[in-house]
Amino acid sequence: MLRIRNLDAGYGKLRVLKNVSLHVNPGEIVTMIGANGAGKTTLLHTIIGLLRPMHGEIRFLDQPCARMPVGRLVAAGCALVPEGRQVFAPMSVEENLLLGGFVLQKRAGRAAVQEELAHQYELFPVLRERRHQLAGTLSGGEQQMLAMGRALMSRPRLVMMDEPSTGLAPLIVRDIFRIIRRLRDEGNTVLLIEQNARAALGVADRGYVLEVGKIIVQGPAADLLANSDVQRAYLGREKIA
Repeated sequence: MLRIRNLDAGYGKLRVLKNVSLHVNPGEIVTMIGANGAGKTTLLHTIIGLLRPMHGEIRFLDQPCARMPVGRLVAAGCALVPEGRQVFAPMSVEENLLLGGFVLQKRAGRAAVQEELAHQYELFPVLRERRHQLAGTLSGGEQQMLAMGRALMSRPRLVMMDEPSTGLAPLIVRDIFRIIRRLRDEGNTVLLIEQNARAALGVADRGYVLEVGKIIVQGPAADLLANSDVQRAYLGREKIA
């Protein structure tokens, strides 16, 4: 579904990603773990089109997309849940969700949007309860659920999540990762960027470790969990969510 080869990307003359190659197959959860500043968010921004690659190839659904505008890529089925939630604070929960369904409405009509809205309310019951509440007044965990629901409203083929557990209480983190597991069970494909390495590898099928812009280890999630170098660098002080 997503294939990246020899990708270099960054800001101005600063090269953050260095010869990165990875792939995501349909129906799996792939996680990218690494420390702050490793280049994880830069990777997602380059895939979605917010940054232009310096070098390399990005293919989504077997089509080159490295120079594709963000809107076209979203319409093609790639969605991003951004770091820090970035909900539209002055708008209601339901208005945020309906904005996420704009692409679906153009493709399949209003009935499809209402059907997907009902599905998101079933997936995130708290959003139904707070559908008329301003998004900016939600708790951090509720805002994270709203950001996820908004992205899923477009019925994406691939949903990318940037640090969904950041700043959340442990109980909420458990809820978030339980929902991510359910997304895979429903046939969704997820590229998950996380600092909570143990929790991410606990739900993922495969994983990559990014360090200073380079992939240094990759493999099945269970193998990475058992890798002594990964344990020492990323798993020592974490608890499973």
